[in-house]
Amino acid sequence: MKARHIFASALAVLLATGLAHAQETPMDRQISVTGEARIAVTPTLATITLGVTEEAEEAALAMSAVSTKMVAVVDELRAAGIAAEDMQTQQISLNPVWSQDRSYSDGRRKITGFNASNTLSLRIRDLDQLGEVLDQVLKVGANDFRGLSFGVADPAKVQDQIRGAAVKDARRKAAQLAEAAGVELGPVRSIHDRDTGGGQPMMAMEMARSAPMPIEAGELNFSHSVSVVYDIKLPTND
Repeated sequence: MKARHIFASALAVLLATGLAHAQETPMDRQISVTGEARIAVTPTLATITLGVTEEAEEAALAMSAVSTKMVAVVDELRAAGIAAEDMQTQQISLNPVWSQDRSYSDGRRKITGFNASNTLSLRIRDLDQLGEVLDQVLKVGANDFRGLSFGVADPAKVQDQIRGAAVKDARRKAAQLAEAAGVELGPVRSIHDRDTGGGQPMMAMEMARSAPMPIEAGELNFSHSVSVVYDIKLPTND
């Protein structure tokens, strides 16, 4: 019985000591901020999706007409200096064209022809020739435009540039908060990188046969943000 009493007393002392220690341990003293940075840059390339669409009574005739015109489009692009690696076929399709009425003996719609299409995506790295290139491919048979977007050759380089600016913005905000609260800013506890991207605005393209077609590239807006947690230094006891 005496041993049990001694063990219970020791356990009570240990629990009391642990509880007192937990009460003395300060809670996490931190400042959390979000740093942001933005930059506007001039586009260095354009990505275009265009194609050829033709309709004929027979499937082979429709596809043949599309192929002939697409060859002319690609030849025109090559003549303009567009590299092979900057052109890629996106889609080739062949679909039946159905009659719009059911005035046949069996009451069913009939196939009256076929619609064939070939879609091509290309990058133009010399924006000064963009309008002229578009005008030329229109003349040789391109009749289906899906869109135009502007970009930069190395978007990662732009993001690297503003990532550092975002971290500096976070530091500025944290220092301002610490000063306002009358505390001293400590080391970084954690950093969470948030790549918000940007720089790919889309614009619709209207069919036109002006020479050359007027196009304004404008600017691209990139943004980046980081979440940073700083420790607050504990006051020293003299």
